[in-house]
Amino acid sequence: MYNGYNDEENLYHYSYRDGERPREVYGAYQVQPEPQPEKKKARKQRTGVKIAALLLACAVVAGGCGFGGAALYKAVHKDNVTVQQSSRPAATVAVKEVDGHTLMNPSEVYAATVDSVVSINCSATSNNIFGQSVETASSGSGFVISADGYIVTNQHVVSGASSVSVTLYSGESYDAAIIGGDSDYDVAVLKVEANGLQPVTFGKSADVHVGDSVLAIGNPLGELTFSMSQGIVSCCDRAINVDGTPFNMIQVDASINPGNSGGPLMNLYGEVVGIVSAKYSSYSNTIVEGLGFAIPIDDLQTVITDITENGQVTGKPYLAITASTMTEAMAAQYNIDITEGVFVYSVEDGGAGEKAGLKLGDVIIKLNDTKITSMEDLSAAKKNFKAGDTVTLTIFRDGQNTTVSLTFDEQPQITGSEKTEQQQQQIPSFPGGMEDFYNYFFGNRG
Repeated sequence: MYNGYNDEENLYHYSYRDGERPREVYGAYQVQPEPQPEKKKARKQRTGVKIAALLLACAVVAGGCGFGGAALYKAVHKDNVTVQQSSRPAATVAVKEVDGHTLMNPSEVYAATVDSVVSINCSATSNNIFGQSVETASSGSGFVISADGYIVTNQHVVSGASSVSVTLYSGESYDAAIIGGDSDYDVAVLKVEANGLQPVTFGKSADVHVGDSVLAIGNPLGELTFSMSQGIVSCCDRAINVDGTPFNMIQVDASINPGNSGGPLMNLYGEVVGIVSAKYSSYSNTIVEGLGFAIPIDDLQTVITDITENGQVTGKPYLAITASTMTEAMAAQYNIDITEGVFVYSVEDGGAGEKAGLKLGDVIIKLNDTKITSMEDLSAAKKNFKAGDTVTLTIFRDGQNTTVSLTFDEQPQITGSEKTEQQQQQIPSFPGGMEDFYNYFFGNRG
């Protein structure tokens, strides 16, 4: 809206002067306002000013008195303001001996066992996609099993490492040699040149129950060395399968993170009842909370002894077959009436499978009384046996079930200079076409 009152050419407007009311202006003439009678305000205004000044002075004096009074009160009563202080004497943690009979609290378990735990740092050399050599680093945990320097950890912690160093709780560091390891059990043994180390005490994982308190000591994230976390046992025999390798794990709700792998899981007697594995706590690359896993120590004691003495696990059972998990597609192709089990593609000449009478097209559905639905089931069942043991296999052949007796061979040891088992075999015929070809070269081995 246009406001004409602000237009300089508008002859009608108001003019103001300080102390006066507006005077009307018409053109160039001013209309003087009518004289008004004077009001006697001076005395009242002067009286109001005096009263206001008096009040202000009183306020200033009162404020000063208040401030001074508060300061004086603090000065007089400062010794009467106290903070409650506990008179309880500081608690001390007794370093007890792990004897399998003395129940301890978590602080005592830590004090009694932390000298047996080690931090492990590995380096490895590999080639990137451009063929350039690059150095990589990884870390984990472990624990001492002998005073002369034998140390246990997970196989995946040291796999592919070109150098390994071990650090004790005291801060001493040693170069470590890899004595041996086994991916089927995910355990490895290291050796450092040291004496007088404090070894752990093995307990019995069979005595662990759901609800038992457990402790994990290790090196989470590779930096938070010798950290302890506490939890309870959530499950005692949890079947876990990662990358085709089956394990029956102790499941716990203690915090377990990358870097904890290979460290000890302990009970409140300070005994090792499992080997912690962070690899399985990040199952399928999924972030989880309240889920940790440890390999039961009962499953590993003979394996650890075997690696320590022989540098490898000896006497591993071997079927001497090429096999794969049965699928619906395979059942349709071979006109087989079942879709679960282990399908036999070939047998080695003179091997355990051939001696037992296995042949192409057989489907293994039982090992003794254990149901077999996949290669993972078969691998897990085999862990209960050694080379030379005899078992009964139930197989599906020609539309019906039948049983055969099989005596396990010993699984050949594979080193970097040897050919793999698959390479040592002659290439068989492939009556099933490309699927036979694929499963021969990429299927699992018994």
